[in-house]
Amino acid sequence: MPQVQLGKIEQVPVREVWPHEAHDFTRWLAQKDNLKQLGEACSIELELVNTESEVGSFAVDIFAKEVGTNRRVVIENQLEDTDHDHLGKIISYASGKDANVAIWVVAKARDEHRKAIEWLNEHTDDECSFFLVEVEVWRIGDSPKAPRFNVVESPNEWARAEKATDKLNALNDTRKTQLEYWQTYQKAALADHEFSKLMRPQKPQPQKFAFIKVNSSRYHFCLQVSTQQLRIGIEITVLNDKNFGKILFTHQKELEQLLGVKGEPFDASKECGIRFYRENSDIKGKPDEWNTYIAWQLHAAVLLYQAMREIDQANPPKASKQEEQ
Repeated sequence: MPQVQLGKIEQVPVREVWPHEAHDFTRWLAQKDNLKQLGEACSIELELVNTESEVGSFAVDIFAKEVGTNRRVVIENQLEDTDHDHLGKIISYASGKDANVAIWVVAKARDEHRKAIEWLNEHTDDECSFFLVEVEVWRIGDSPKAPRFNVVESPNEWARAEKATDKLNALNDTRKTQLEYWQTYQKAALADHEFSKLMRPQKPQPQKFAFIKVNSSRYHFCLQVSTQQLRIGIEITVLNDKNFGKILFTHQKELEQLLGVKGEPFDASKECGIRFYRENSDIKGKPDEWNTYIAWQLHAAVLLYQAMREIDQANPPKASKQEEQ
């Protein structure tokens, strides 16, 4: 029987393949097929947004998104042993980009940093996920070198699901309905390209409202549900700016025409605004209608986002007396 000839597999130093982290490795990883390989290791379908993406006065190596959900992903590369500096960077970049997923790609993960990523995953919910990935290069004989991504830390989805179930079981029926409704809304919002490119949904909570970030310090939106009055709604809330609130009130009729529902203005001590309600919307009694209700709220948010941008730009904040001097 002839002897089988087998090659010898050997590991190649990553710096031999990519001498410069930014110029060589980051550019290589940002290519479609290579980013796909990293995504497959993390069970996420990745799509590049840009490289060296600005985060304040710094830049994250790769900014990507998850295909199908538009969840934001930051990728920080380190072709060395992990260190505290890069641990701080990955957290800062995730915060600065409002990312849902942070992937730290390294040559070698130290135990203390593996434990740090494990701790982050244990103390965050399924809205945030942290991955620690070692990149390796292997070769058999004279064959071409081949990269391999080895995920050493990732979210424990089973533990998270158990935690979410315990939390849900402790709620009363109304709170359960509210939480499940906002969880359904969050998934729909992230999958809605028109909405997600403008705004971000907040973490689902067992309550009757959900804030929406609109990239403005003057106002925000707030989605609402009422199990007693059987209605859903969206609110424009102006923060500590009664002059801008008065301007908003003059646009009430055109906003009503835009949404096709009546508006209800309110004026409290520190905030004011307008609430718009869609009547006969029973989230507790008609769960099969949730998709219809959520679609209306998402569409209303997009329409109001565009309208409020125009109103805001046409009425810039007045400079304070101190600024004028």
